[in-house]
Amino acid sequence: MEPTVTAILDHLLAQPPRLGSGRLLAIDGPAGAGKTTLAAAVLEAAGRAVDSVRVLHMDDVYEGWGGLGSAPQRLRNDVLEPMSFGRPGFYRRWDWTADDWAELHAVQPSDLLILEGVGSGSPELRDHRSTLVFVTAPDTLRLARGLARDGESARENWTAWMADEHRHFAANGTECEADLRVDELGRLLGSA
Repeated sequence: MEPTVTAILDHLLAQPPRLGSGRLLAIDGPAGAGKTTLAAAVLEAAGRAVDSVRVLHMDDVYEGWGGLGSAPQRLRNDVLEPMSFGRPGFYRRWDWTADDWAELHAVQPSDLLILEGVGSGSPELRDHRSTLVFVTAPDTLRLARGLARDGESARENWTAWMADEHRHFAANGTECEADLRVDELGRLLGSA
């Protein structure tokens, strides 16, 4: 995955800061495609390239299984807008076990914010984004990964979520707008 991470960081650092004095890297794509793994690899490598880097997972800001639609605007208003003025942003974490909002988290301004998850490439966030990476994988693999993590009892939620994200990506043209595309094995596919 090293050449992929290098290409992502090269693209990102060639772009101007659009989140105050920092940059926003959005790693979007359908659930189970490998976004979290890629974000972890970029986080590790970015620590050698910038002074401060943070990761924010979209899973923490969805309002449950039906929360894809409202998360991007809430992130823009509560996290990205304040950070664009050099102030910390705040979000309330969704507790998937309790099925309710949990504690409040601060996101301090940084040189790089990695926003990972479905919807991170949404149009509402475009003005603050320096680079958009879209991670793709076959639906059957993604569902298998999701059920391995969440259990067979989550199948109905997963299939509903997959339908929501298909509609979301089609309506927003996320994959076509991506600067770089990556497959489920972390291989760079190029731009859309």
